Amino acid sequence: MKRWARRDAEPFRKAHPLPEGPWREPDFTPYLDALAAAQTPAEIEAVTERVLDAAEPTIRALSDYLVAAARWQNQNRDAAPGSPANLLMTAASRALSALALADEAGLGRLRAAYDPAPDSTPPTSPQPGATAAPPPVPPSAGPGHGR
Repeated sequence: MKRWARRDAEPFRKAHPLPEGPWREPDFTPYLDALAAAQTPAEIEAVTERVLDAAEPTIRALSDYLVAAARWQNQNRDAAPGSPANLLMTAASRALSALALADEAGLGRLRAAYDPAPDSTPPTSPQPGATAAPPPVPPSAGPGHGR
């Protein structure tokens, strides 16, 4: 079918020439080198955040194109699950979801490093005659504590 479609679209493709081949591949060498040198979760997240920031415009543009293709001639209206328009809308959403998932992973890594879960081991019994220490005082919720 794709071969037939290419044949049938040949006059259109001649009237609307598009670049051939894949887009120029971005150079990930600096990111991979920095990742290999990273020693802490903060350093890994610094690299990953830069990669996501660099990739976001291209991924968003791809998602926008997929939405436009799904909406072609209003085919997305009342599109059944599994229909071409529905699949294109799903692909557009998943492309952006990849960014959100990677960001969530980074936050999880930072949370584990900066705000670890309390130790789940039961407290040891105090020495006879000793009293338990009071719980620590929580930090104030004053200005500057947004996250």
